[in-house]
Amino acid sequence: MEWFTAPGYGWSRLVFQRALAGVYLVAFLTTALQFRALIGTRGLLPVERLTARVPFRHAPGIFRLHYSDRFFALCAWAGCSVAAALLAGADSLLPLWAGMLLWLVPWALYLSIVNVGQTWYAFGWESLLLEVGFLAVFLGNDTVAPPVVVLFLLRWVLFRVEFGAGLIKLRGDTCWRRLTCLYHHHETQPMPGPLSWFFHRLPRPLHRAEAAANHVTQLVVPFLLFTPQPVATVAACLMIATQLWLILSGNFSWLNWLTVTLAVSAVRFPGGARPAPAAPLWYEVLVLAVAALLLGLGVRPVRNMLSRRQVMNRSFDPLHLVNTYGAFGTVSRVRHEIVVEGTADPVPREDGDWREYDFKGKPGDPLRAPRQFAPYHLRLDWLMWFAALSPGYAEPWFGTFVERLLENDRATLRLLRRSPFPPDAPPRYVRARLFRYRYTTWRELRETGAWWERTCVREYLPPTRLADRRP
Repeated sequence: MEWFTAPGYGWSRLVFQRALAGVYLVAFLTTALQFRALIGTRGLLPVERLTARVPFRHAPGIFRLHYSDRFFALCAWAGCSVAAALLAGADSLLPLWAGMLLWLVPWALYLSIVNVGQTWYAFGWESLLLEVGFLAVFLGNDTVAPPVVVLFLLRWVLFRVEFGAGLIKLRGDTCWRRLTCLYHHHETQPMPGPLSWFFHRLPRPLHRAEAAANHVTQLVVPFLLFTPQPVATVAACLMIATQLWLILSGNFSWLNWLTVTLAVSAVRFPGGARPAPAAPLWYEVLVLAVAALLLGLGVRPVRNMLSRRQVMNRSFDPLHLVNTYGAFGTVSRVRHEIVVEGTADPVPREDGDWREYDFKGKPGDPLRAPRQFAPYHLRLDWLMWFAALSPGYAEPWFGTFVERLLENDRATLRLLRRSPFPPDAPPRYVRARLFRYRYTTWRELRETGAWWERTCVREYLPPTRLADRRP
């Protein structure tokens, strides 16, 4: 079938596949370096505790058949290796069927990880990586031209990512309709980056222009993805420019990079036509069958987008084949941070020798400037932001986190930037206090060198010792 392939998108597929492999590599590396403290056997939310109560059909994956920290580490590093091979173009050296199987490996491994990752893996970019990664399996390699149907489905995912995010903003916080949300967003976002302070200090008319441009990019431009070229390419480039702006202004894991990767698939590069043999019949039948399945499953995300009770970042099947997306339907006006401290004093006094634990990414010491971590994902730091919003987000894991600090647990301490206690002398007590953080002004920054000004609001967790955690 001549209509089945689009030879002019050869370069688009190549760039898309290499970029997606890079995102996979970061995702598996993040998992390999952090899983022991988060979901390992002695983690804050152990995998085995989940598998004991959740049926296989609700969260399928290889770790339902066997779990050990060593086996999990092997799978995570195997995912890194396969992603690195794909990044180097290994799939192009294989027959079509073998290249498809190679792309299937990281999807199956990461699906298994996400389905046991619990709250640490409950972010929209996890499902987005799985949905896009599944489509990549059927995109083919140099032995065939890119299938039109898969290219359409990639644009359909990009449409839902952008349009869904735009709708959730219009239906959510009134500041989006008033164009004032960016008065607060750069200061209160989950993990500010090195330029976030400067973005916050931009003139307010520019913030309003940012919000208006965001509405145009998310509510109007997505429809242009389905128009003829070169209009679709222009629309994709506008989305890429918006995502790069977001990359500069904060740390949002690989969400923005993956969205850029999706947009690349809609760009038609000059000279993109690359000669390739006709697609085999089995490949055409398989791709069309998968497309029909995904379009059928996609009814629920569409209904969700059109609903007044639209929800963000939810998967509609255990394989994460179709999902709904969205971000910042509500923007916080005030930033709260949990400051965790320990003391070696035998009796915990308010004026005792309390020493603060430093986290890698979340704000702590007011003198320390925010750093760039994205696309790498600091999972504990992100959850600490949610825990500061409401103790309900912290209930399943925060108590165990404190216990691990009281034990000077090595895996847990590796998630932090610095522990104030030597390895052989853990604290006797740990406490947590809630602080209000605000960016300093230009004058305050020049005079004090501080990026933040903070004020204690209340006690978050009273002084706790190991005996209190272990009756």
